[in-house]
Amino acid sequence: MPALNELTDMMTEDHTDPADTTQNAATDIDGVTDADSRPTHSGFVAMIGATNAGKSTLVNRLVGAKVSIVSHKVQTTRAIVRGIAIHDRAQIVFMDTPGIFKPRRRLDRAMVTTAWGGAKDADFIMLLIDSERGLKGDAQMILEGLKEVHQPKILVLNKIDQVSREDLLQLASAANEVVSFERTFMISALTGSGCDDVMDYLADALPEGPWYYPEDQISDLPMRQLAAEITREKLFLRLHQELPYSSHVETESWEEKKDGSVRIEQVIYVERDSQKKIALGRNGEAIKAISMASRKELSGILDQPVHLFLFVKVRENWGDDPERFREMGLEFPRG
Repeated sequence: MPALNELTDMMTEDHTDPADTTQNAATDIDGVTDADSRPTHSGFVAMIGATNAGKSTLVNRLVGAKVSIVSHKVQTTRAIVRGIAIHDRAQIVFMDTPGIFKPRRRLDRAMVTTAWGGAKDADFIMLLIDSERGLKGDAQMILEGLKEVHQPKILVLNKIDQVSREDLLQLASAANEVVSFERTFMISALTGSGCDDVMDYLADALPEGPWYYPEDQISDLPMRQLAAEITREKLFLRLHQELPYSSHVETESWEEKKDGSVRIEQVIYVERDSQKKIALGRNGEAIKAISMASRKELSGILDQPVHLFLFVKVRENWGDDPERFREMGLEFPRG
């Protein structure tokens, strides 16, 4: 089973011989490395997995910057977020997809359909599995679904610091019995352990070709949408036990001021008056804390002062409104 050949090596501290790192480098007659003569590689890698497997955390880690929001709430990622990383001579476009689970509502169906659609459009598929949860529930369902997807696939086991070596090897073996993975990696998205191995492999495995994006671009998400996502993250972090995940944030206005600052107005949509009271909090404490946290992060990203104004509106059954789906970058499922 080729995907498991390297598993023992993955578990060791260091299995690279420093003397080997220069043997394949092209050199001219003066002995100067001619690295620029090598072809560039580029491609799209769809990261799929069950909800809360750590996909967004891993995308941010591999890109080296925050491009996808993270919270403890399940189904935080709703549409595909592309994070762009440069590694060696390769540009790797990671597609952070919604978590795959058994859908119950229209929004659920749209998210799961988007995740599988992203997988089928990618050059490579990366299945991320939470090692603590193993193949229970949705992870096993995703493995079965991958049998019908023909792109090359790699398996990435996350949170390896929480699981014994024996359990990791058993988990990797069980997954590879269901799907033929090109390689298996063991990593911690939180600490970065093992992530360099993933990047090295993808940089070499992706097709040769020119880069899709400018070298300094880290995401294709419009800034207005990123700002809304950041506020939604702060909303979930503050109220994740109290507010349904169906709450939605939209950036309604964006005005660059003459003093170099930016005025942003956003609306938090909820489905009931009771949810509006939760979002506002007693004496407006919740909405003030959410606004402060979002404004601070946006100021750092934009490198300019931000004046953020948040409004909470009730829109009953917004989850059945096609316009809201378009705002989120999702296709509205009929029926």
